[in-house]
Amino acid sequence: MDKLINEFDRALRAIAGVTDASRPSPANAKPEAELDARARTHAAALMRVNHVGEICAQALYQGQALTARNTRIKTALDQAAREEEDHLAWSADRIRELGGRPSLLNPLWYAGSFTIGALAGALGDRWNLAFLAETERQVEDHLSGHLADLPQGDERTRALITAMRADEAKHGASARRLGAADLPAPVKGAMRVASRVMTTVAYLI
Repeated sequence: MDKLINEFDRALRAIAGVTDASRPSPANAKPEAELDARARTHAAALMRVNHVGEICAQALYQGQALTARNTRIKTALDQAAREEEDHLAWSADRIRELGGRPSLLNPLWYAGSFTIGALAGALGDRWNLAFLAETERQVEDHLSGHLADLPQGDERTRALITAMRADEAKHGASARRLGAADLPAPVKGAMRVASRVMTTVAYLI
């Protein structure tokens, strides 16, 4: 019962955007750039997409950990989720600094991702890890795209996304070390399509 209460609390904090970071934001080491209104709006929208991605990550990890069979894998999933709570807090802070707002659809993003994570875990640990590894790989690519698309001179956001990308690469490598299978190409393609829909909608809403 205590674990269920704790997981429910984590879900509420993720959706409400009140997660605390255990590490200082990498953005703190960079000065704020003088961006025009259009550039600030664009950067805030990119960070809203990243914030949604972190909400989805929290939900996926919690769903996967719930149905994972192997204790080692459960521990790895919990550790990755806690590290990505930093991303959640960093993203929320940066959105506020840029004058933006989180996605209005955060509860929907969370519920859908939790369901997908639980189903992935139910398929067995190798496929659970395979889903995690592919998710992290696609997120890493997506963050690389954001780095190329950021307004010139926005070094605070750039430092933040660079640190997030490094963590995603680490989590993907961890999943592969733990024995992740290789997902079939059609599944990878479906994940890319779903990700494209999510990022497009989250950029706007």
